[in-house]
Amino acid sequence: MARPEEIREFLRSRRARLAPADVGLPVKGGSRRVAGLRREELAMLAGVSVDYYTRLEQGRAPHASEQVLGAVADALRLGPLERRHLFDLVRPAADPSPDRPPRARAAVRMMLAALDPVPAVLHGPYLEVVAINRMGAVLLDDFAAMPAAERNMVRWMFLNPKARSVYPDWDEVADQMTAILRAAAAQDPRDPRLTRLVEELTARSPEFARFWADYEVFQHSHGTKRFHHDAVGTMTINYESLIPPADPHLSLIIYSAATGSPSEEKLRRLAEWASARMAMSTEA
Repeated sequence: MARPEEIREFLRSRRARLAPADVGLPVKGGSRRVAGLRREELAMLAGVSVDYYTRLEQGRAPHASEQVLGAVADALRLGPLERRHLFDLVRPAADPSPDRPPRARAAVRMMLAALDPVPAVLHGPYLEVVAINRMGAVLLDDFAAMPAAERNMVRWMFLNPKARSVYPDWDEVADQMTAILRAAAAQDPRDPRLTRLVEELTARSPEFARFWADYEVFQHSHGTKRFHHDAVGTMTINYESLIPPADPHLSLIIYSAATGSPSEEKLRRLAEWASARMAMSTEA
């Protein structure tokens, strides 16, 4: 089971989002001492005793059945990702992950290089940058040139000033990255790599500490983000996250722009700019 405080924080935060009227309960007069639903109200909605729900929220119900967890998730109106997060918190992986960074097979690295000039990056479970191709480094940053301990997207997002230039919508993307880390953390809360990363960011970045305390979860599957590069300006870029079947702990992120859009033209120009700079560097 995850650390009891993590289960408590998650369930309390979800109870706080719901008012009695939201779930069809009568609103009684007088002030309420807690935000959102009380424990006894949530227990009634889930069909469990108040004592059992209290033990679950306190992290003292490691053998909670799928039926009970599902009933609690329904009562809290959790979305699919939040529901999975609750199950992961209560029943995470049996064995802790080894204390070493994730690695990619040579064939995966060659595939990443072959995608160029399409920007692509390979992530580990905690957004560790395992590999990045040439255009990925141009679009984001040259992670391969950084010390190994610094090759992490979340760490880069909060501790490297360049991230605020790359992402015009820094607050939104930083919040998402923190939520991705939260979701991943529930699957293996004892991983020492995760513990070190969260402790460092909490100590060095008040913004990370604030986002982390919000206890949001997010899945980085697909969508759009705005990127800025001084050579071409701001672009709206699509991203798709793919999981290699033989490496389920890794995610391959591929970036592209809508066909015929101004951003596609800017991305093409950026690739030309990068190639010209590389040629000049080689000649020198």
